[in-house]
Amino acid sequence: MSKKLLFDRDLSWLSFNYRVLLEADDSTVPLVERLRFVAIFSSNLDEFFRVRVANLRRLVEIDKKKINKKIDIEPESLLQQIQKEVGAQLKVYGKVLSKILRELKTRGLSINYTGRIPVTHQVDLNTFFKIKLMGYLRIQQLKKKSLFLDNRALYFVVSTVKSGEKINFILNIPSNKVSRFHTLKSKQPTSVYFIDDIIRNNLEMVFPGHLVEGCYSIKLNKDADLQIDDEYEGDLVQKIEKQIQKRNLGVPSRFLYDSSMPEELLSQLVNVLDLNEADLYAGGRYHNLNDFFQVSSSISGLEYEKQAPIPNKMLDARNSLFESIKEQDQILHFPYQSYNYILRFFNEAAIHPDVRKIDVTFYRMAENSMIGEALISAANNGKKVNVFMEVKARFDEENNLLWARKMEAAGINIHYSIPGLKVHAKAALITMKGEDGTTTYFGFYGTGNLNEGTAKIYCDHSLLTINPDMNKELKQVFDFLNSKKKPSDFKHLIVSQFGAPDRFAALIQREIDNHSNGLPAEIIIKLNNLEESVLIEKLYEAAKAGVRVTLIVRSICCLIPDTYGIRVVRVVDRYLEHARIFSFLNGGEEELYMGSSDWMTRNLHRRVEVTFPVNQEHIKKQVKDLLQIQLKDNIKAVVLDSKMNNLKIKTGKKPGRAQMDAYEYIRKLN
Repeated sequence: MSKKLLFDRDLSWLSFNYRVLLEADDSTVPLVERLRFVAIFSSNLDEFFRVRVANLRRLVEIDKKKINKKIDIEPESLLQQIQKEVGAQLKVYGKVLSKILRELKTRGLSINYTGRIPVTHQVDLNTFFKIKLMGYLRIQQLKKKSLFLDNRALYFVVSTVKSGEKINFILNIPSNKVSRFHTLKSKQPTSVYFIDDIIRNNLEMVFPGHLVEGCYSIKLNKDADLQIDDEYEGDLVQKIEKQIQKRNLGVPSRFLYDSSMPEELLSQLVNVLDLNEADLYAGGRYHNLNDFFQVSSSISGLEYEKQAPIPNKMLDARNSLFESIKEQDQILHFPYQSYNYILRFFNEAAIHPDVRKIDVTFYRMAENSMIGEALISAANNGKKVNVFMEVKARFDEENNLLWARKMEAAGINIHYSIPGLKVHAKAALITMKGEDGTTTYFGFYGTGNLNEGTAKIYCDHSLLTINPDMNKELKQVFDFLNSKKKPSDFKHLIVSQFGAPDRFAALIQREIDNHSNGLPAEIIIKLNNLEESVLIEKLYEAAKAGVRVTLIVRSICCLIPDTYGIRVVRVVDRYLEHARIFSFLNGGEEELYMGSSDWMTRNLHRRVEVTFPVNQEHIKKQVKDLLQIQLKDNIKAVVLDSKMNNLKIKTGKKPGRAQMDAYEYIRKLN
């Protein structure tokens, strides 16, 4: 495919992150929530530099002749474009944040962003410093041999003079030990201070006998991708554990520094830390503003009102979830409905006398996982439990390994990562054997992780079914994961590693054929990310042939919107849109799929993913209706143009806000 018909994935992602920033600038969003969108923007950008920019920097070091055929833009050129775009976004970011802080102060919440501490607050803050902060401070002299900065940690560079000699120090800001903010609730308005400023205000106590001339904040991001040389040889889990320990030693990918820092001091840091010009990013007085997640307020109207979880009356009407599932397939929509139903699914399986076996995949486990505890109970109750634990889930490797060890100690069979692959499927299979010897499979199929924490903020769907065709194929997936037994052809599930791109391409081709034959044809697809060039080309082919193609893509979109009339919508609101849904009109006999897989090269070729059909009409209608609700959003949705600009939808129609309207729709169902 011509490179002109594909948008670069990293620049596309920056377009998404800018949409997050626009949400922070939306005056209709409660102020503390706007501050949290600032935090999301900051956190997203931080990870982008730790992973994507770090990868590009590695590519720059490789002989360009070896990579020109593999990527669309030379890495040096792309890095320059990224730096330019990030620089422009950070200017907007600063203005948006200043505006939010001014407005918060008028509402009675003053977050001190100037560094100036009123005399009336000095005693309280100095006492807090002496009791809560001082014991965590670590001082290093700015010398090449001894200096080491932790990845993503916050520091001050403190410039001092003692007996006529200039001495520079590195001083940590212990935000990993103490909350980043200290609140004086007794003061009016409620006053919130960065611990950074409380430390600055007490530097004479930290450096007695020194004249402090300057104090500047810095932060070093390091390459955070795990570098496993050979996944096929030796113990993969041990290699991952070693790489986690080395993550703090990664190559620098971004050095943030206070722009008021003198040039001479910056040059010394560059020399001591072995930095390049491309590593340097001038910033403000404060870094790691993702810590704004810690800010909350009891002042009315500053945060979203809590939404009560919508009950599922059919599931509540019976003591056993399994009896309800036997009656008909059940679907749950999160975060609008309580995740307790999924906890019940595993809790009941743990004690049900007919349950013989539980198979489950985990990609990102909750830190205090109730599902993990239920599985341990199941093993203690004599059930056979097989857990496939993906220990290559970026930044969750450590927590997943801890849970794997804990479950293994309880007698659960733990199967770890497959060399060369990640298992991203969200699935579980309960095997039940009745007194008459009949075996029944209960399948859990999800678009999101089995994680009760993220289920509160991610928009996802979970299907519970006894459909024998689907569940027999899901059993084949688990047989492959547990024993590497190669499955036969999948007719119902679409499984990455087993012809998924061809299956998706065939579904698109059928719409092209139907349109050519005068039958109704339409494609609606909802994804987090769209990158796979073969399927993008197929969507272009369909649109060019006259098939209506509409996409809802939250983040990366390498397909260029408006090409042959393809419409691309992006929704950013209170919750993170996370579901993957695939709708094909099929001449009027619509086929609908959901699953864990985005259309990215990694998902389709380097992961195990499960996409599943939605068969029962009452569920199909719900999912179709929810898709249409998203497409009618003219408040939080934007349309992407060919340059990845986020364009507001201009319409005089009835206002629509998908997440609010989805909540009301699901509430009326129940």
